[in-house]
Amino acid sequence: MGAAPHQQRQLIASLIRTIFVQPDHDAAVAQLRAVVDQLEPTAPGVANRLAGKEADLLAYTGVPPAHWSKIGSNNPIERLNRELKRRTDVVGILPDAASVIRLVGALLVEINDEMIAADRRYIAAASVAE
Repeated sequence: MGAAPHQQRQLIASLIRTIFVQPDHDAAVAQLRAVVDQLEPTAPGVANRLAGKEADLLAYTGVPPAHWSKIGSNNPIERLNRELKRRTDVVGILPDAASVIRLVGALLVEINDEMIAADRRYIAAASVAE
């Protein structure tokens, strides 16, 4: 949105959101190109950015549609960040960067081991194999 004119940001954001509610890859590509065409006269910077990042923007369509909501969510990352903050706040002041790396690394290994042992997966391997 940094390339969008300030007075048109809400409209442009609404147009961009229409890309991500399409039911399949072909419809998303068609909608992206329609949005780019529509924005070309009024916001060429935004249109160029969207057109240049088409593959990145629509990468989520390469997985089954049942997983799209989970891919689009950053809840697991936020939960991990909250847990790391909670666990590092207990320590208080850490003497140097190496101690931070050791502590956070150990916490990440512990969380990973818990997830493997509990067989808790955010996205089941069997459904991705489809």
